[in-house]
Amino acid sequence: MAAMATQQQLQVQKVKNPGLVSCNGSPTKDEKEEDMSRSALALFRAKEEEIERKKVEVRDKVFAQLGRVEEATRRLSDIREELETLADPLRKDVSVVRKKIDTLNKELKPLGLSCQRKEREYKEALEAFNDKNKEKAQLVSKLMELVSESEKMRMKKLEELSKNVELLQ
Repeated sequence: MAAMATQQQLQVQKVKNPGLVSCNGSPTKDEKEEDMSRSALALFRAKEEEIERKKVEVRDKVFAQLGRVEEATRRLSDIREELETLADPLRKDVSVVRKKIDTLNKELKPLGLSCQRKEREYKEALEAFNDKNKEKAQLVSKLMELVSESEKMRMKKLEELSKNVELLQ
């Protein structure tokens, strides 16, 4: 590689200084100039081809990279769309559920008040029932006492009458 670079430098110097003739009787000036022109032209073509080849390589790499970037952009766009479609149905569902909860809360409030009122009425009715039951029990007890006392008195009277009948006989 270093030898090639040195040879290229010599050819470039020959092209720059075409009027030099060697002392040992080398080919004529025109032939040397023509040789140097050919080698300079060949060198120039080789450099141009190398530049063109590298240019094509770089362009291919750039296009490959652009293709990857476009693919990544498309995938990211798809992912974003999926996320947006996930967010929208959830919002709708949440909104619907919240509306249902609000509606039920509105329905529950009067029902709760009705329940409290009926519980209060039930307690009052139960208390009145228990009071009447106690009163009945007291009255039944008093009745039993009166019946018992009445029977005793009647028995006493019967015994007295029975004694009076016996005395009469």
